[in-house]
Amino acid sequence: MSDDENNEADDQPAEDYAAAPLKDLQEGSSAPSNNTAQAMDDQDINLDVILDVPITISVEIGRTQVPIRDLLRYSQGSVVELDRLVSEPLDVLVNNTLIAHGEVVVVDDQFGIRLTDVISPSERVKKLK
Repeated sequence: MSDDENNEADDQPAEDYAAAPLKDLQEGSSAPSNNTAQAMDDQDINLDVILDVPITISVEIGRTQVPIRDLLRYSQGSVVELDRLVSEPLDVLVNNTLIAHGEVVVVDDQFGIRLTDVISPSERVKKLK
């Protein structure tokens, strides 16, 4: 694209975009469904499209905030106090979104996590707001 074409495109006002209206998942229904799970079961949903999409699963044992002054004093053997008690469950995050709580287990000399409470999709959506 030439500089003249770029300048002409910049002079035009930007278009306003609006989200498309939500549609009811059940065909032939004029009223919105109150039972989304049943609507999803009634249709053949092809999840093959997203099954190979990589995600990041992480486990958070706690957090803390420290001033940079303290951070610069850390060395090997320093202990960082976290905001979580030993008896509290750990947070399981998928792409930085909390999806479950769990506890640490050891399987064949490797750490794992046993899920003790999985957060429902509706609760995850509520937290986004």
